[in-house]
Amino acid sequence: MNNIIEKDIANIISRLDTHIEKFNNKNILLAGGGGFLGFYFTKFFKEIKRKKNINTKVTFIDNFVSSSKNFISNDTSSGSFEFINEDICSENILNLNHKFDYIIHAAGIASPFYYRQKPLETLEVSITGSKNLLNLSKRNQSKYIFFSSSEIYGDPLPEFVPMKETYRGNVATTGPRSCYDEGKRVGETLCYIYQNYHNVNTNIIRPFNIYGPGMQKNDYRVMSNFANNFLSNKPLKVYGKGSQTRTFCYISDGIEGFLRVILLGKDGEQYNIGNANPEISMIDLAKLFFDTFNKSHDIEMVGYPSSYPEDEPNRRCPDTSKASDHLDFNSQISLEEGIKNYISWCQKEFT
Repeated sequence: MNNIIEKDIANIISRLDTHIEKFNNKNILLAGGGGFLGFYFTKFFKEIKRKKNINTKVTFIDNFVSSSKNFISNDTSSGSFEFINEDICSENILNLNHKFDYIIHAAGIASPFYYRQKPLETLEVSITGSKNLLNLSKRNQSKYIFFSSSEIYGDPLPEFVPMKETYRGNVATTGPRSCYDEGKRVGETLCYIYQNYHNVNTNIIRPFNIYGPGMQKNDYRVMSNFANNFLSNKPLKVYGKGSQTRTFCYISDGIEGFLRVILLGKDGEQYNIGNANPEISMIDLAKLFFDTFNKSHDIEMVGYPSSYPEDEPNRRCPDTSKASDHLDFNSQISLEEGIKNYISWCQKEFT
């Protein structure tokens, strides 16, 4: 295991402390096991077995529309892990005869570059895929965890930033981003229906810009784009005016938060999981890449390419007080430290 990832996983295990014992002898279905988040989940479950003797049976499902088989091929070879190459939108999912304690829906096409190419598939995985997994949860009496998105808030009005979970958003139902945003919103509605009418215990996770080791080189979101150009000694290309702001959450903080929702989330609740600080503009993020490594700025301001939707939100910043109060979750890794870790991993993985 890469030293950075090994340190990240050790930190997650340490911070979760005795909570991880709740996973012992549990059976988990993870949809999206070949993706960025699945990569770290796999490492985590392997390590808690090796270090803590916590036996967890994990079944991974993925059809690799936007993920990689390379991330799971070496990690699902033991008897505690099973991989199924299947589309969760297929009714074949309902034929699984396992008894799952947790069903985690982390499948989806998250990068705007890819969901512009596959808008119907993007909708389907959040709607039909969610319904299939919720029906499986109902049959198994499983806890169901849905990975939604900060995108459900749309382009928030300034007075609602940072956004609480109660904010209903400022959204567009049409446009190049709507297939992703609206799919996630319907996925949340399905959680509400099954929670209140079908006795399925659900939680909704709204991640805010998770990044770090495990991201594919061709992810095409800002962190991977910047990392690729930085390591190739090319200018960092900033779209539009560069004034749009985001907060970024390093992967180990994100995974810890997700696991806390799975283990400790209150029935029917939604949780923002991310890093509330700093809220940084894209031009300043580009500068930070160079400043972190004491290099001169090499930044190019460009228009939005045809492959990337330009109607992106002006701001994206979470209020994470609910996750702090309910789950004792607080992010730990600074943006500078996270960028260092990510670049170091990319150097070993891609160069």
